[in-house]
Amino acid sequence: MRMTQAGVDPLSTGPARGRLPVVAIVGRPNAGKSTLFNRLSRQRKAVVDPTPGVTRDRNFASAVWRDTPFVLVDTGGIDLSEAEGVVGRVQEQTRLAIAEADLVIFLFDGREGVNPADAEAVDLLRRSGKPVFFAVNKIDGDKQEPSAVDFFRLGLDPLFPIS
Repeated sequence: MRMTQAGVDPLSTGPARGRLPVVAIVGRPNAGKSTLFNRLSRQRKAVVDPTPGVTRDRNFASAVWRDTPFVLVDTGGIDLSEAEGVVGRVQEQTRLAIAEADLVIFLFDGREGVNPADAEAVDLLRRSGKPVFFAVNKIDGDKQEPSAVDFFRLGLDPLFPIS
């Protein structure tokens, strides 16, 4: 896998218009979205912190996977119950990322387990009509493996455990 530095405006390009595909990473706060973004982009561009809500704006990086270049987008945590103030603006940025994406990676936090908000977010993504890659993060021990089963109850197939 070879990654390159950001510098592409994802709105000016796209598969249907000869632009690069856009892949957005979304999920609840502290699911590990920024860590995954940094790993896939091979950069330390996104701030990673145990405090929820650190990522507020979308972060962009150009990347290449199996000789296919694409734009990777990191987002703030999705919380459909919040609609005002800073959190509301973060949600708007996340919705824009979903709307502009050609593919969405939805990242669940395996340590937190399934949350009612997860089902809401999954429903939102299904209604978007976008292809979605569902992944459960932080499933790296025997204690977390049983909680992975709970995510399958959301009707997600395939579902990918990552760490």
